Amino acid sequence: MTRNLIVRGFDDEIHSQLGDQSKRKGVSINSIVKDAVDQWLKRQNEIPKRHHLLLYDNQESIQRLIKSLDKMTRDDEWFKCFVRSSNTSITDLLEKLEWFDGTIVPYKPSQQDKMKHIKQILQNISQHSNEKEICLVDFLVNDIASSSITEAIHLEKEYDKNRLEGLVFCAYEMNNLFNASTSEMIEMFESHDQVFILNNDQIFKLHLTKENIHKLFLS
Repeated sequence: MTRNLIVRGFDDEIHSQLGDQSKRKGVSINSIVKDAVDQWLKRQNEIPKRHHLLLYDNQESIQRLIKSLDKMTRDDEWFKCFVRSSNTSITDLLEKLEWFDGTIVPYKPSQQDKMKHIKQILQNISQHSNEKEICLVDFLVNDIASSSITEAIHLEKEYDKNRLEGLVFCAYEMNNLFNASTSEMIEMFESHDQVFILNNDQIFKLHLTKENIHKLFLS
């Protein structure tokens, strides 16, 4: 059974453009609107693949965030997991909260094929998730960045080509990014959907936009 759908808020210009398109393509305006609604509903049913950068400067702030994430996801069907940090206090907290440890073998800076190692970890997480939406906090990239920010950026870009379904936070200590050049820092920011900075109990979202030099005089 079909039902009528009343769409309010179309001005004359939009209605005229829809009319022109419907004539050009030989379909009714109703068909165009229905197709738009179908596409929107399809996107809502797809599990998002979000990839965020999380910057912190002390253990206390990241531990508070982990506790908040755990509390917010407690009643939902999330698969909460992590890739362990070289900082044992952070790992101990995540284990205490019973988050899944996706680490396969301890990471060593001397490892030649770091991307292969990370792919094995991501595959391990995916296999244990039981098709639940993933909430992952990854500290391994921070350890990699401490020895090579260039290597960390490369791995972030590679991960973007085949993301996990769900929400991934790449957690970095501020000091590691302060050692990066400006171009490396921008590359790191652009390799993620959003950038969040922890400051004690507060979270700030960083917006990065490329501007013309004239903006220096117009702001």
